[in-house]
Amino acid sequence: MKLKLIAILLSIHLLFSCSNQDREGTIESRTNIIFIMTDDHSYQTLSAYDDRFINTPNLDRIAKDGVLFANSFVTNSICGPSRATMITGKFSHKNGFPDNRSTFDGSQPTLPKYLQKAGYETAIVGKWHLKSVPTGFDHSEVLIGQGNYYNPVFIENGDTTRSEGYVTDIITDKSLDWLNQRDTKKPFCLLLHHKATHRVWKPDTSLFNTFQDVTFEIPNTYFDDYEGRTAAAEQKLSIIEDMDLVYDLKMLDKEGEIKTKYRRNFQIMYNRFTEEQKKAWDKYYDPIIAEFKEANLSGKELAKWKYQRYMEDYLKCVKSVDNNVGRVLDYLEEKGLSDNTLVVYTSDQGFYMGEHGWFDKRFMYEESMRTPLLMRFPKNIKAAGKIDELVQNIDYAPTILDLAGVKIPSDMQGESLVPLVTGKKEDIREALYYHYYEYPNEHMVKRHYGIRTDRYKLIHFYNDIDDWELFDLQKDPGEMNDLYGKEGYEKITANLKEKLEKLQVRYEDTDRSTY
Repeated sequence: MKLKLIAILLSIHLLFSCSNQDREGTIESRTNIIFIMTDDHSYQTLSAYDDRFINTPNLDRIAKDGVLFANSFVTNSICGPSRATMITGKFSHKNGFPDNRSTFDGSQPTLPKYLQKAGYETAIVGKWHLKSVPTGFDHSEVLIGQGNYYNPVFIENGDTTRSEGYVTDIITDKSLDWLNQRDTKKPFCLLLHHKATHRVWKPDTSLFNTFQDVTFEIPNTYFDDYEGRTAAAEQKLSIIEDMDLVYDLKMLDKEGEIKTKYRRNFQIMYNRFTEEQKKAWDKYYDPIIAEFKEANLSGKELAKWKYQRYMEDYLKCVKSVDNNVGRVLDYLEEKGLSDNTLVVYTSDQGFYMGEHGWFDKRFMYEESMRTPLLMRFPKNIKAAGKIDELVQNIDYAPTILDLAGVKIPSDMQGESLVPLVTGKKEDIREALYYHYYEYPNEHMVKRHYGIRTDRYKLIHFYNDIDDWELFDLQKDPGEMNDLYGKEGYEKITANLKEKLEKLQVRYEDTDRSTY
């Protein structure tokens, strides 16, 4: 009788154990996560989206084997706030990091903390840019501030070390080293955050000759005069007016004849090079500098020259990213991890590639609000190849938690993208909400908030200005024709304002006095 009772109890125990294991997932079945984020990588320069400028075969591999989100956007187009949004699943006014002058409160709940609690080993390698010490990570190797393209300094679990070489290669090296040393008994989440393609675009010496003989087509809005758009007219993002010949375009002549506002800043960066790096740098750039001085360009010819130099250096940084993403994908395949790892590729925001004559980001206009988003899901998830619905960076944390089998916290403001990907849901939102705060600033982009639907965009610039803009994205994808206050658009404007107010109430962003 005793033996029979023991057998019954053992059977019940095994039944519950199996049920529990199925619910939580075994170590082998739980989804690993590699989240790759670059800085300022425009969707225009990722060939899965747009192949006019560059071919990115490794990034395209993620799209080919997974999902491309065709309408992916951010909530606040600037570095630190986007990173805070990504790890909290909350808008800037909720996570307390509205602009780059803020300091992230590391005591608040975040994606890595939820994953740690669920049994994941977590790591971040690369750019952090939230000022406070990273929390929620078993391992962290982060750049100080923006970091340097050459010979960057990392803070590794509290210790500061300088690494010689090119930053995109180094971040990848450190990431793969961690993957080799991780606890293989646990599922993992690695945030692999590159410095590239942030200003000032310093290419790897091995890629100097790439794009050398390519002429890039200048955008048809490059010489925009900003008629009827006050905020656009008052910015300081102009390639023509604001891009520094030395700091941005590398015209550091040995004679010191090219005197610019930020020449000294670039000289300090140049001084960080090793002698070997200086030799390679000078060999490539000195002839370009000599040719530029000889040409003595001005007016439109100088404006066009600046665009070509900007594009060439920027795209070389993209090429390094693509090469290193290939290394990560190859590693996963070699180690048998591909089938059970979510690979995400995105940027912290979009970027201007000369549209409206600009570089940088910040505005709610398409080039900076829109960001690339590619995901390759574990093999057991049948994913659609392209998603057209509106998604936003508040959705990243909920999506990752959903795939990890972790309950999504009720205070996260984003949505899981898994139902969209698997075809179980056709849409998760009707419109996007956006809010930018960092003014006054070097680039002088006014504070603004707004709403974007699948067709229209309504923006309100405020603070030291009170100006509204309305664009029909279907008829005017370049956002050149402000329709606000125009006859025939009264009902559309009223409807958008009503939806905007509802979004502000929903996301609890109704107090302008906070920032």
